[in-house]
Amino acid sequence: MKLAANGTSYHVEIINEHQQEPIVFLHGFTGSMKSWQPVIKDWNDSKIVLIDLIGHGETDCPQAVESYSMERQLEDLDALFEQLHLERLTLVGYSMGGRTALAYACSFPERIKRLVLESSSPGLRSAAERQERRSRDAGLAERIVAGGLKNFVDRWENIPLFDSQKSLPEPVKRAIREERLAQNPIGLANSLRGVGTGAQESYWNLLVDLDMPVLLVTGKLDGKFQAVANEMAALIPNAVHKTIDAGHAIHVEKPVEFATIVREYSSLNYRGGKS
Repeated sequence: MKLAANGTSYHVEIINEHQQEPIVFLHGFTGSMKSWQPVIKDWNDSKIVLIDLIGHGETDCPQAVESYSMERQLEDLDALFEQLHLERLTLVGYSMGGRTALAYACSFPERIKRLVLESSSPGLRSAAERQERRSRDAGLAERIVAGGLKNFVDRWENIPLFDSQKSLPEPVKRAIREERLAQNPIGLANSLRGVGTGAQESYWNLLVDLDMPVLLVTGKLDGKFQAVANEMAALIPNAVHKTIDAGHAIHVEKPVEFATIVREYSSLNYRGGKS
């Protein structure tokens, strides 16, 4: 279905509408709601809400960079949740979607029952780090538009972060590539400019105030984000940190195992404790 939020048309899909417990999934950069299909297969005990974030999938790709700011994305999400009558929900986010999910939980904590962050971070701590990253993201955005989507995808799928995906079955690798090639170059470029890691403010100092249960999921082969999650778990009062034998995109590499962990977490009332 299509839902409008602040002038942007969002592609939204709801599965198991009759269920009462809502769980919302937010994809990563170059992804879409399609990337969650292997995870939600046979998931019948929750109302599943899938959203293509701005600039991705079948959601609008505005020309104005201002439409892609984190603040605007959070407002849009809240407007969507209001239209969908989602008063309390479990929010799951991967990478870029995880940063967005964390930012939403910090801004609208009353709407979040549980938070699941896969390979995510609260952003960069210092202004200098953010400025350096903004410059790199701006250069990458220019290359996406000037060099074409195929050239970008050829390079993107070969960055070290996704090395572990090279051993996936060919049909899975082909589906990932097709999903990336189906994106809009303007949407990807503006996502980097508006909601990239450099453009996002740091949420590190807000982690201690999160009072909902938070599940952090990282891959054992993804040392950078595993270290970030360890730091986050030490600061979040009610955090659980789980690791899976996978790389950055756990839900792609080990969808059944990822689904099992999230479903078990969503069905229990974790109150405190770290692992």
